[in-house]
Amino acid sequence: MRYEAESAVISEGAAESNHAGYSGSGFVNFDNAAGTYVEFTVNAPAAGSATLTLGYANGTAADRPLDIAVGGDQAVDNLAFPSTDTWTDWGSVTTTVTLKPGANTIRTTSAAAEGGPNLDYIDVTAADGPAGTDYEAESAKISQGAVESNHDGHSGTGFVNFDVVTGAYVEFTVDAAQAGPARLDFRYASASADRPLDIAVNGGTVADGLSFPATGAWTTWKTVSVNATLKAGGNTVRATTSGADGPNLDKLTVTPTGPADTERPTAPANLRKDEEPTATTVSLAWDAATDNVGVTGYDIYQHGQLMKKVGADVLAATVENLDPETSYDWTVFARDAAGNASEASNAVTIATLPAPPDTEPPTAPANLTSPSKTATTVDLGWSASSDNVKVTGYEIYRDGALSGTSETTSTSVAGLTPNTAYAFKVRAYDLKGNKSPFTPEITVTTSATQPGGTPDPGTVSTIASGVDVAWGLGFLPDGTGIFTERNTFNVYKLTKSGTKTLVGKVPNAQTTGGEGGLLGLEISPTFATDHYLYFVHTSSEGNRIARMTLENNTLSGYKVLLQGMEKSRFHNGGRLRFGPDGKLYASMGDAQTESRAQDRNSLNGKILRINPDGSIPSDNPFGNAVWSLGHRNPQGLDFDSKGRLWESEFGNSVMDEVNLIQKGGNYGWPNCEGTDGDCSNSSYIAPKKTWSTSSASPSGLTIINDHVFVATTVGKRVYRMRIDSASNLVEQKTYFQGTYDRLRTVEVDHDGDIWLTTSTDKDGTDGNDRILRIDIVYSDDGTAGEFKLSSSAFKDNATIPDRHTCAGDGTAGQDPSPPFAWGAGTTGARGWAIVFADVAGGGNKLHWAIWDIPAAKLSLPEALASGFNVPGQGGAKQKAMGSGANAQQYFGPCPGGSTHPYTFTLYALNSATVPGVNSGSSMAQIETAIKNASTANVKLRGNSDAGTQPLR
Repeated sequence: MRYEAESAVISEGAAESNHAGYSGSGFVNFDNAAGTYVEFTVNAPAAGSATLTLGYANGTAADRPLDIAVGGDQAVDNLAFPSTDTWTDWGSVTTTVTLKPGANTIRTTSAAAEGGPNLDYIDVTAADGPAGTDYEAESAKISQGAVESNHDGHSGTGFVNFDVVTGAYVEFTVDAAQAGPARLDFRYASASADRPLDIAVNGGTVADGLSFPATGAWTTWKTVSVNATLKAGGNTVRATTSGADGPNLDKLTVTPTGPADTERPTAPANLRKDEEPTATTVSLAWDAATDNVGVTGYDIYQHGQLMKKVGADVLAATVENLDPETSYDWTVFARDAAGNASEASNAVTIATLPAPPDTEPPTAPANLTSPSKTATTVDLGWSASSDNVKVTGYEIYRDGALSGTSETTSTSVAGLTPNTAYAFKVRAYDLKGNKSPFTPEITVTTSATQPGGTPDPGTVSTIASGVDVAWGLGFLPDGTGIFTERNTFNVYKLTKSGTKTLVGKVPNAQTTGGEGGLLGLEISPTFATDHYLYFVHTSSEGNRIARMTLENNTLSGYKVLLQGMEKSRFHNGGRLRFGPDGKLYASMGDAQTESRAQDRNSLNGKILRINPDGSIPSDNPFGNAVWSLGHRNPQGLDFDSKGRLWESEFGNSVMDEVNLIQKGGNYGWPNCEGTDGDCSNSSYIAPKKTWSTSSASPSGLTIINDHVFVATTVGKRVYRMRIDSASNLVEQKTYFQGTYDRLRTVEVDHDGDIWLTTSTDKDGTDGNDRILRIDIVYSDDGTAGEFKLSSSAFKDNATIPDRHTCAGDGTAGQDPSPPFAWGAGTTGARGWAIVFADVAGGGNKLHWAIWDIPAAKLSLPEALASGFNVPGQGGAKQKAMGSGANAQQYFGPCPGGSTHPYTFTLYALNSATVPGVNSGSSMAQIETAIKNASTANVKLRGNSDAGTQPLR
């Protein structure tokens, strides 16, 4: 980092500019006496050695030494500054000193009676600090300028020649690993005149009319520096001509200059009602927060939803466009320039007043029709109503009873019985509750059941009531449910028949008065042997991932696996999911400090990935637990049939989203919210689906047969979308809107049905939530396909690739399984099994079997993970020939021969599970049990030449 001498503290010397060739705006001419000095204040990112390069000129024949002191302590005595022949010839001297983190004073003092040399600058390079990053001007965004290369000495491929006009600019996009101060060095040339530029960072001015003095020639390049504060992630740095013309701009070098500001402001105090509310507004006031650097603004939240941002000097604000006669929960947070957010202020509840009198109802909707139906759902559509003020929504009645609501002129009514006639009618309502006449009633008969590929919501039943914010939900190997309560920290077992058993509490858990507490739950893929349950919960120091053992209906053995995730009242994420790779994935919110989402060293605003023991996988992209970044408040997680991770995420105030997660992927927050904001950065990955924040808040996500189900809190509905061949989410359906109030978590049980939890009243009342079970019926939409087994790795009766045989690694056992896909046809299967055998010479040497594959699954990904209970496959189990670990994973062909035959046999099962087998059963016993439970089977043949490959 460069520090100009003319900007330092000068004792008995003068800043001059009468000798050409200096950098900056001048140099220091020491008085001719010993003891005169120039003192610089420099910043070091960390303690350690640093290299000082001092630029100077000495036109005399004599050495003019300087003493160097750091922090008042002498560091170097009589550092020589020999003659440079003339005062216009500039040289440099280098030495090494030790710096402390943060601010340091470096004093250069003349050691001889003649005084020191003409001192131009010092460059400070901290050995343990971050290096500068170059950004070439010719690669930046240019307005009213041209890229040229006709003057020697430029870096890169050229430089920018500004047009002769005020307001021309070059805008650099700068990536910062974390928020904090930085030095911006602009390399330039200007032959004969000062050509000032205005410098702005992220739209805010940091230097107005910054001087770019003449360099003497277009081939003489110098540097002008300015300090700024960057946010984590993407920043824009714009250099704009403030006069009639600008210099030739070569590049920008960005160097972090000190420790990042990680100290958050104090919480705003005394949040209170400022003025009386109206029907659509609430006015708030609060006392100022403080910060070590400075408060830059305040964020006003309503129960986790950002409603308004104001500046640092604003201590009162009015939030508009609210609903009349509605109670709102308010909190205010302070923030600083580094993006640190304070703790929450005190919370206040203020209700809006009733709307003005209105007794006029909306007009009746018209043209009620049913464009489509399945065995358990009916789609409805109608023409819009009108109202003297505004139509708020529509009520949908089924057989004379209220079934749900809709904000739009269409809906899908779910939970129906196949081949049954239902009567439907619709009416509109306005804000004051005035209701229109009904549409004429129509009768729709649902289709008959036809097994296939599309999961439709069928009959809904209540498994448990009187629960309190059931957040985490999973299923033990025997199909028993297990769930967490966010605010009580209780963990329960729950059978399909509704028997609820308290198994314990998670210790060290705390609430945050908002979205923190006991959150996500995941069952160990090897629960049958290790009995582990995994949790995300809030604790005294932040959010944690922890593990406990469940034995004899009792939790014990609490162990922290991962810490270091900051907490806040809101934005704590919290979902857990084991992947097909056997790794544990977690969603973690930004804890209301936006800058953390782009900071790769922070675990907040991320999808995390750890080993089951809490260690960091060696193939994680950044060497820590971070798997992807740029998330605000990620929620639901699940894997599709190809082993890809999908995630749902709460937006800020514009868009909620669903993302397809990639290793090391950046999803844009806080610069980009959904598709809104500064989303132009090519590294940002766009969401696969967005909704307005008023119609979603997607909390839970689960996948059935590559159909994504999302449960929403604010939207009070479930969305269903199909993953198409281009990895897009299509054919959206909306179910249960307004039927069961706020919906929190959605999960698929081992039978392929859905369990759904409610969060009825913004979680303010104990014990008023439910856990629902939705029977899933699979209707044929043309995707069910023929009952046939196939693999994308090889065709029927073709050679099985070496990767899936012992030839792949030269060792028998534990080979990567091939990917499989099949059609359901008309089998009506309640589950699936695949048996792999060597059939040479008419034999049947059993290599591997997988069974209890859920009926909803019509494919298996490549390289299934090890374990009797197959990780990530919905309760499926596997067994292989061999012993030990080899009996817990696919065992590929070995030996073979160019025409050695093998078969994969797909069985359609008449039950969700194969009875009478366990991890100790032999391969022959397992095959017999599968055959006894089968209603149909089909084969995929393959040959192997594994035996022709040498084994190690």
